[in-house]
Amino acid sequence: MDESINIKIPVFEGPFDLLLHLIRENKLDIYDIPIAVITGQYLQYIEMMKELNLEIAGDFIVMAATLIHIKSRMLLPPDEETPSEEQEDPRLELVQRLIEYQKYKEAAGDFRKREDEWLRVFRREPLSESDEKEGGELYLFDLSLFDLIDAFKKILDKVPPEMGSITKETLTVKDKMSIVMEIIEGHDSIRFEELFKDEITRIQIIITFVALLELIRLGLVRVYQEKTFGNIWVINPAKQSAAAQHTSEINPLSPTS
Repeated sequence: MDESINIKIPVFEGPFDLLLHLIRENKLDIYDIPIAVITGQYLQYIEMMKELNLEIAGDFIVMAATLIHIKSRMLLPPDEETPSEEQEDPRLELVQRLIEYQKYKEAAGDFRKREDEWLRVFRREPLSESDEKEGGELYLFDLSLFDLIDAFKKILDKVPPEMGSITKETLTVKDKMSIVMEIIEGHDSIRFEELFKDEITRIQIIITFVALLELIRLGLVRVYQEKTFGNIWVINPAKQSAAAQHTSEINPLSPTS
């Protein structure tokens, strides 16, 4: 990737968030995690993050090693001298830490709800009759880096195998950032997929996605999801702020409990 850059996005979380994302995505029981499945998918995410030049914290690598260690312990035959009820599940400590982390995440989310109450409602231009929501309003929710990578992987999987001669890619991440800003400049929001509709090669799609991540880090765009595993929208904060200011001038009362 020409003039590649490493993306550091502190608002995106760490290895526990990735594990909880995988558990939710696979609809698994957190108390009975299929460690082989989760380990394989976790390592796939690590490879995808490396390909995108995302800076991977050491915690991700430590967690990968922990998962592999747990997987190896589960492959060992049980100790015949120890009663089955006294044999400790190798996953137990990880499950306890995940549950504790999930509780803190849920508590933090509750604190944010009131602050974000008005920011969760955005208006957009109607795309089609099937896309329009009742009242012309679209209710959106925050998403994690891993939700975003999931959507990106689906787009990347649709790219046909590249054939023929390989030419030097001249479009840089900085160039693509400017193009993305031009695309959303006249809109309140656009679908995530719209950013990739004109891209035809894997490298172009990767550059576009990395450019989007950098714009998110800089606060120049925001991304939200309609519902869990639903459509993802790229929001223009400038338009959002203008609309919010206009609303406050019409109705200066803020929501109260």
